[in-house]
Amino acid sequence: MKAPREVAPFLLLDAAVPAEYARWCALWSRWPGREVAANPAYACLFARPEERVICVAADLPDGGILFPLILRPLSVQPWASPSEDGWDSVTPYGYGGAFAWNCDAEVQRQYWAAFSEWTKKERVVCTFARLSLFPEQLAQLPVPSVADRKNVIRTLQVEPEVLWRDYAHKVRKNVSRARRESVEIRLDEHGNDLGAFFEIYKSTLDRRGAAVGYYFERGFFEELLRRLPGQAVFFHAFAGGRIVSSELVLVSAYHIYSFLGGTLAEFFPLRPNDLLKHEVIAWGRAQGKQAFVLGGGYQDSDGIFEYKLAFAPTGASTFRVVRWTHDPGRYASLVARRADWESGQRNWTPRLGFFPEYRAPSALVV
Repeated sequence: MKAPREVAPFLLLDAAVPAEYARWCALWSRWPGREVAANPAYACLFARPEERVICVAADLPDGGILFPLILRPLSVQPWASPSEDGWDSVTPYGYGGAFAWNCDAEVQRQYWAAFSEWTKKERVVCTFARLSLFPEQLAQLPVPSVADRKNVIRTLQVEPEVLWRDYAHKVRKNVSRARRESVEIRLDEHGNDLGAFFEIYKSTLDRRGAAVGYYFERGFFEELLRRLPGQAVFFHAFAGGRIVSSELVLVSAYHIYSFLGGTLAEFFPLRPNDLLKHEVIAWGRAQGKQAFVLGGGYQDSDGIFEYKLAFAPTGASTFRVVRWTHDPGRYASLVARRADWESGQRNWTPRLGFFPEYRAPSALVV
């Protein structure tokens, strides 16, 4: 009988340690999927100075596991003691892991057992993980995931005429309208027009009344381009010599992702974003990518989601998350301490579904 493979070894890679960062990069490079979200350069973009960027990994001769996490110290919470020991963890913004390839059930069992021991040793109270939309990329989690909002995936591995007919009628109509209006789409691989993108992106968020978490400073995009060359590209729609719609697209080995962007409201009648997305799809197909992730809306079936779904009417996919409590007793204590601290200032009720609760904004307007 074949002996079970062992995790060789269970790794805790800290992006702040050059040798460990390099090993993380090497393991990521060996993974055929090479998702941007698993790259240490990407993860580092989302960490505050007091936080640690780590990868809980397994390294096998022909496979591995990559679980990038941001460790957040509890001690910086205003209701906690400065000497508070311990952390909670969260995957970086976007679609995360644990990503796994060529790892059988026994390897994964050993990995999660080691992961559990690590959370106890490091006093990690809980983990919030946003998961990839492609389940075949993921390790089998030892805890259940839960459905969040729907996202839209546009399959690219079809003939152009099939893809065109699969669009909703209004998309085909709007693409044709943009072409008649002489809207032109240009690929910008180096961020030469970052300034125009940034202004459009910010004005779009302002117009929609977006939550603060969707706002990134210009320096964030400059670092993204610098750290991830070739994995972050812009598409711009020009009308009358001016950029009127713009989108930042993340590029992985098999997939491309609509990340952030927007359109100037006064140019909506030209339908520049419909043509822009159509050209992103055509580009991704020409690059041999399997799918284009358009993302979702603020909630299921809102206008943003329905707009994206028109590019892939059968492409709705469930985005799933994990709310994993490693130390239930301490977790409950932290929620109680937050509530006690808030009681002297306002009526605090954690927003429904927010995890961890002790970090939640209030559901009440006071």
